[in-house]
Amino acid sequence: MLQTFFSRPPHSGRSFSASAPGSVLTLPWHMPRLSKACVVPVFLPFGGCHARCVFCAQHEQTGQTPCPPGAPGGVRADLSAVLAAARRELESRAARGLPPAETAFYGGTFTALPPAEMAACLHFARGARNGGLVTSFRVSTRPDRVDAAVLERLRGEGCGIVELGVQSFAEHALAASRRGYDRSAALEACARVRAAGLRLGVQLLPGMPGHSPADFAADVRLALDAGAEMLRFYPCLVLEGTELARIWRGGGYAPWPLDVTLGALAHAWLAALEAGVPVIRMGLAPEESLARSLLAGPVDPALGCRVMGRGLLLAVRRALRRAQEDRSSFAVQLPVAAQGYVWGARRELRPVWEDMGLERIFWSREPVVRILLSGI
Repeated sequence: MLQTFFSRPPHSGRSFSASAPGSVLTLPWHMPRLSKACVVPVFLPFGGCHARCVFCAQHEQTGQTPCPPGAPGGVRADLSAVLAAARRELESRAARGLPPAETAFYGGTFTALPPAEMAACLHFARGARNGGLVTSFRVSTRPDRVDAAVLERLRGEGCGIVELGVQSFAEHALAASRRGYDRSAALEACARVRAAGLRLGVQLLPGMPGHSPADFAADVRLALDAGAEMLRFYPCLVLEGTELARIWRGGGYAPWPLDVTLGALAHAWLAALEAGVPVIRMGLAPEESLARSLLAGPVDPALGCRVMGRGLLLAVRRALRRAQEDRSSFAVQLPVAAQGYVWGARRELRPVWEDMGLERIFWSREPVVRILLSGI
């Protein structure tokens, strides 16, 4: 029977390649974090978007209604209301003695907003920063809507992070989704963000039209090589009211099955962890409107837990294989933080671990995974 203990195992760690009797394989397992600051989002559904992507339904994904166009040269009344509400939330946090937050402009193409609307958003961010309500802000935008001038302006206004909705670097997938840019443009945008002294975030859409798990693995490698300091993985869903829904109904698109998605995300999450880059989101946040509009696709409320559990399992398997160990039994020492995901959801991974030969788990506060190969 598999046993668990909250203690350190009776061995000292050796090098990763150790394989002598009684040896211990040690894997660093530090969970990278972006920041401890609370993020207060400002949603701008379709704001600055000149076309609607085949898979996009921002009003369903965010629970916010699309922003109607304002008068030429003016600011939409609803945008003014959104900014005022965000200001009240920040002031409420300060009144409760909470530390300054970070604000984020999501849901649209920030750098393509009409000039008056971008100015209003930057004025809001500047005022919140000068008032000690926020430390910085971030924006999300498209790779083909960033240039040196706008990035320099953002940095000067106190922006710290630009998240690029790259979705994929694969040419065929970008073309199939009619994104309007190619791989080189996406990579150039990543380089521009970093050259401007801003932190780079990359959002990827595994399973988008024309996209394979191999494409996604390559996307993650390219994003990490491009200097991404944070990643988001949003498995592609079919939502009512999108062009993708029409294509899906006509048999022209099939979303990834959940098991394929879990496996692909596990490999990607592990690659990011090994690179010291946090995956700050996996899957869309649950919204009633999203649930109502969902037609097909890999949705699971425990997606993150299931992915991380598979990532840990994958890391241990790789370590045993690399050490050329084929033991009938072994033990592991895991960080206490892994208690929430080691078994996946509903203990689904426990039989897999037991079939591999796991007999004991030791819990530790050290940010490492140790695999004990004998003497357990």
